[in-house]
Amino acid sequence: MDERNFFQQLAFDFTRCFITEDRWQLLLKGILVTIEVSLVAIALGTVIGFLIALCNLSKNKFLKTIGGIYTDVIRGTPSVTQLMIIYFVIFATAPIPKWLIASIAFGINSGAYVSEIIRAGIQSIDKGQTEAGRSLGLNASQTMTHIIMPQALKNIFPALCNEFIVLIKETAIVGYVGLMDIQKAGDFIKSATFSAFMPLFATAIIYYVLIKVLTLGLKQLEKKLRKSDVR
Repeated sequence: MDERNFFQQLAFDFTRCFITEDRWQLLLKGILVTIEVSLVAIALGTVIGFLIALCNLSKNKFLKTIGGIYTDVIRGTPSVTQLMIIYFVIFATAPIPKWLIASIAFGINSGAYVSEIIRAGIQSIDKGQTEAGRSLGLNASQTMTHIIMPQALKNIFPALCNEFIVLIKETAIVGYVGLMDIQKAGDFIKSATFSAFMPLFATAIIYYVLIKVLTLGLKQLEKKLRKSDVR
């Protein structure tokens, strides 16, 4: 196949995969679903992670046990299995949208990893900072909120960013519960056209662009957080 025929075939495959029957709209819907699921999961995972981190750091044996069991179970089982259990068992009869159930599943999964990141960040702060806060008359909650967490956040921010990026890529399994995300849209186009290269290549590019945009945005946010650092 010469160069001219190659590009003609490429243009034909592109038209057949994305233009015919407006199949590009499937990818657009898939992008919106992926973003929707990821944003809610990130927010939920952050909240859960913070609470579980406090449980793991607590001197209360009950809370510490709860946090330890949660972290151990979630990190020890595949995310796709967790998704299917939450969708087909826990929320099987609940009148909740599919995308929200998926968001809850990924948020619960991410929370276990975020909790370990936050726990490590809090423990990295010198104990003298806590003592300083208490000597200023702050209670434990105020000390954590105004002294420990602002410092810990700067230390753990890169790790949190990485977790968010991984989470977005993990949402590619939502097709198991019938959601039309980016990956599922690509698979549908592949099945309809019997062409693998173009749909899979387009799917990879879309994920790459989403991750790149998120990475650049998080880097800018990290720079702003570092501005207050003493050099």
